[in-house]
Amino acid sequence: MKKEETVDYHIKSAWHAISRMYNHGGLAKGITASTGFVLLNIDVENGSPATKIGPMLGMEARSLTRMLKSLEASGLIYKQQDKEDKRLVRIYLTEAGLEKRSFSRDAVIFFNQRIRERVSDEHLDSFFHTMNTIVETIDEYKLSDQIELIENEQTH
Repeated sequence: MKKEETVDYHIKSAWHAISRMYNHGGLAKGITASTGFVLLNIDVENGSPATKIGPMLGMEARSLTRMLKSLEASGLIYKQQDKEDKRLVRIYLTEAGLEKRSFSRDAVIFFNQRIRERVSDEHLDSFFHTMNTIVETIDEYKLSDQIELIENEQTH
């Protein structure tokens, strides 16, 4: 099978193109695609528990910790202990964070409008269905199960 015939090749290729586009657009505003996505996933009014941000973005805890430290050092976020549950730390946006979030939101909306101008609703529905099926398939199998399946197929 050629790489161009694999599902993961097309997903990775498209994601890298999207990431490069957002990184290039964010350069003038001093943010990266990753920064923008984190800012977009912080609840503006109530803040967000730090423990909830990583899973929403598919980020590992260590990567998220580094990202949050960087955002805090840049003055885009601040941390505050939850008023009801003292074990929780909530992440809030500063004024500068709100500005960068707004820019990120506008960039995402602009990109999605351009895609919707070129791709029919029917094709987008099919794409969303396919992507959801891919995620469901990934969730169903553990890595150890995949290794066992691969080894079994190779011996037959």
